[in-house]
Amino acid sequence: MGEPEAGSEFAMRAAAAAGPMADAQYILPNDIGVFSLDCREAFRLLSPTERLYAHHLSRAAWYGGLAVLLQTSPEAPYIYALLSRLFRAQDPDQLRQHALAEGLTEEEYQAFLVYAAGVYSNMGNYKSFGDTKFVPNLPKEKLERVILGTKAAQQHPEEVRSLWQTCRELMFSLEPRLRHLGLGKEGITTYFSGDCTMEDAKLAQDFLDSQNLSAYNTRLFKGVSQDGKPCYEVRLASVLGMEPALHSEMTSKLKSYEFRGSHFQVTRGDYAPILQKVVEHLEKAKAYAANSQQEQMLAQYIESFTQGSIEAHKRGSRFWIQDKGPIVESYIGFIESYRDPFGSRGEFEGFVAMVNKAMSAKFECLVASAEQLLKELPWPPAFEKDKFLTPDFTSLDVLTFSGSGIPAGINIPNYDDLRQTDGFKNVSLGNVLAVAYATQREKLTFLEEEDKDLYIRWKGPSFDVQVGLHELLGHGSGKLFVQDEKGAFNFDQETVINPETGEQIQSWYRSGETWDSKFSTIASSYEECRAESVGLYLCLNRQVLEIFGFEGADAEDVIYVNWLNMVRAGLLALEFYTPETSSWRQAHMQARFVILRVLLEAGEGLVTVTPTTGADGRPDAQVRLDRNKIRPVGKPALERFLRKLQVLKSTGDVAGGRALYEGYAAVTDASPECFLTLRDTVLLRKESRKLIVQPNTRLEGSEVQLLEYEASAAGLIRSFSERFPEDGPELEEVLTQLATADARFWKSPSEAPSGQA
Repeated sequence: MGEPEAGSEFAMRAAAAAGPMADAQYILPNDIGVFSLDCREAFRLLSPTERLYAHHLSRAAWYGGLAVLLQTSPEAPYIYALLSRLFRAQDPDQLRQHALAEGLTEEEYQAFLVYAAGVYSNMGNYKSFGDTKFVPNLPKEKLERVILGTKAAQQHPEEVRSLWQTCRELMFSLEPRLRHLGLGKEGITTYFSGDCTMEDAKLAQDFLDSQNLSAYNTRLFKGVSQDGKPCYEVRLASVLGMEPALHSEMTSKLKSYEFRGSHFQVTRGDYAPILQKVVEHLEKAKAYAANSQQEQMLAQYIESFTQGSIEAHKRGSRFWIQDKGPIVESYIGFIESYRDPFGSRGEFEGFVAMVNKAMSAKFECLVASAEQLLKELPWPPAFEKDKFLTPDFTSLDVLTFSGSGIPAGINIPNYDDLRQTDGFKNVSLGNVLAVAYATQREKLTFLEEEDKDLYIRWKGPSFDVQVGLHELLGHGSGKLFVQDEKGAFNFDQETVINPETGEQIQSWYRSGETWDSKFSTIASSYEECRAESVGLYLCLNRQVLEIFGFEGADAEDVIYVNWLNMVRAGLLALEFYTPETSSWRQAHMQARFVILRVLLEAGEGLVTVTPTTGADGRPDAQVRLDRNKIRPVGKPALERFLRKLQVLKSTGDVAGGRALYEGYAAVTDASPECFLTLRDTVLLRKESRKLIVQPNTRLEGSEVQLLEYEASAAGLIRSFSERFPEDGPELEEVLTQLATADARFWKSPSEAPSGQA
């Protein structure tokens, strides 16, 4: 299937029928693009042992990914359990007959399938890219009639009715606070109890820093103690709970604390039954590991998930970094902090992938040139790592990617201390990029006609270059100035000069402080902006383009389309800005808007954004990039901006960093661009993000089979219906019990009976 037409007519019509608030922003259109991840050939080339290793890692990833439901919204686990019940009893084709008999139209039933596919794809009812809620695009009363008449409801009437009653209001509600993920009055999140504010989040971060505890695998729950003081539960994710256990590095942390007039209690056991399943399959995967690094890596991950120890996960990550060029690559844990409104708690994700040798060879050449290319970046040598730790950089075909979404490339681990001393790995996800490349000319918005064919031809190749540079030399570059617990500095205070001020370094990171903890709410987006800017800056280097096989006119076209793609993305980014709260909901898109602002500020006609009227008579816009001014105007502007970004990051200058970044990220209606008005145009013509159908693996005897599914909403649903064949009902019961146990921390959903599913 192709990508959806922006603002498709049915979506507009149905949204209008559903009520004034159900605009196209909060529904997934019926013609949403659905694509399958193609990894058949890469899987075929695996040995039987490698397939068994990949299978058990995939099982661990899929089980762990269920925790994301509990990390997203109070109602998400109930919605997942309800949908899983329905589609286990009747597949999408069988359910269709029932739905049509109950009075649904074909369009309404397709809307229900798309909603269900969206919940599975995002692991919750909020978009992973943009953190916006999406609701079923059909009347609640009609959906209720269908659900209560299904085979599942006939088999388990009380359970299905209870699930529906628990989640039906929140499934459809678009009251302002519930439209987006956020903290306090700005949105909903289950990383924090409903009464937590940004001030609570800051206090908790200071507490965690004081105890040298990471926030990555935590959630924060607020209450009031008997003496009237605020009390906070910091709950770690682990298999083990608070029962007496053999001493480990974590047991001494599990106690009560007094901190700045508040009580803190560190507990553990969050997601325990889910993590137990993860650990069981990591244990099984160990038997098929290719080397001792993989065995030790898995042993440390098991320790991390069992005890709730991020230090153990760091040790596992060290072994992972040392495991160079594996045939089956994977990573698992509480990794990315994009969706924590404070920016320091990690969402669970796990991926398993196989090496794509042809593209990996190009990335190896890029790695070989990295030390030379780092010298091209526009900051003094003292602001670069003392030694470039040569990373692995491979192109992978994804077999499994659990969590709320699938990125095109990854640079991990995210632990600052490991990145500075042990290094990191880069991966480009080739079969995910292939889905991202799929572009139809008639769906291309905001480009001049003469640019469209060029864009379609070179978007894929230019994206390969950008992802490579972004991950390896963007995220992989730059030094943090640190004073350790003994008072020693990792830079020379006497000789290192701040190139922006001409003075000695005035600020740095103290022991226990990290990039995420210090820059908190802007950390993710700021870092993505730095990496994207490095990609744009270094793609101008002829050596880089030769590595990817581009010379002459082709190389110039790759540069042009890469820059054009970035400025267009900066305009598209306005979809992810919320004017009511003056906040951004997606780190990468905020970064791209900031880059657009920087290039517009450069002037001289480098970039123009012009409001127009489309052929359909509705508001439109056009982005224009003067390719002859990229080097003389664009490059110096980007150079100045990049230097500022790196200097402020290196020195831990939060005030300076916020002033710079939030200044560029501000969305106003100031002329000439009038971005707030343009945002309405972007929303009018927006495209929904594609849904991706992933395969399953199944163990038959001692052989692992690959199960593939059609690229449709129904195919995506089938893939999830067959994902947990042994214990689906048990998992749904676990999820609803965990959600119910914590339901008191949010005003809704109303408490559901324990063990209802």
